[in-house]
Order: sequence, then structure tokens, then C-alpha cells
Amino acid sequence: MKVKRIVSEERMLLPELRDTLLAVEATRLGSGEEMSYELRKSIEHANHLSKTSSDKARDLVGELMQFEKMKEEIAYRIANLMPRTRDELRAIYAKERFNLTAEELDRILELVVTHF
Repeated sequence: MKVKRIVSEERMLLPELRDTLLAVEATRLGSGEEMSYELRKSIEHANHLSKTSSDKARDLVGELMQFEKMKEEIAYRIANLMPRTRDELRAIYAKERFNLTAEELDRILELVVTHF
């Protein structure tokens, strides 16, 4: 299947993507359509990597955006990856021009743990 044009583009969390893909799967199975290989693999991938519910992930992004040194892109990346250690969190911030203090890293990790 070739994509002819992009209708819209928006940032999406992995748990939200999983929910959307599962809805597509349900409609396809309900109508008797066969699911494509790509759709099956996408659902499998989203199920494997999603570590929380879409509501918890959306709440986490909202709380992360209240931090001073937080960009929307990084908040989404944190909510998708759900880092558990300082090193994993530092890897997310690797391309930024600033470094976070140990206290800031710990506050972010505490938020992630509460939304798991």
C-alpha cells in the first residue's frame, strides 16, 4: 500500500498508539477482513513496548511539562520510554545544550515511577 499524502500529523504517545491499533484490529476482525503483516507487527510492537496506560502516560506528560527545562518532545520521549535510571534519563537529554542536576533527574524519575 502506498501513501498518497499525509492528512494530518500530531505527536502521539505509544500507549495511545497501542489503543488506536487495537481499535483498528477489532474493526477489521469484526468485519471479517484479514489483517496485513504490517498491522500485526505494529500491534505486536506497541504491545511489547507500552509500559503504562494511555491515561497515565498523558498525565505524566502534563506533569513533566511543568518542569522548567522540559520541552514537549522530551516529555513525550520520557512517557514513551519510561526510564528507570539516571543514565537512561541522561541518554534522553543527550542532545540538549544543558545538563540536569541530580535533584532534577530524581524528581523526574519519581514522577515516572508513580505513573508506571
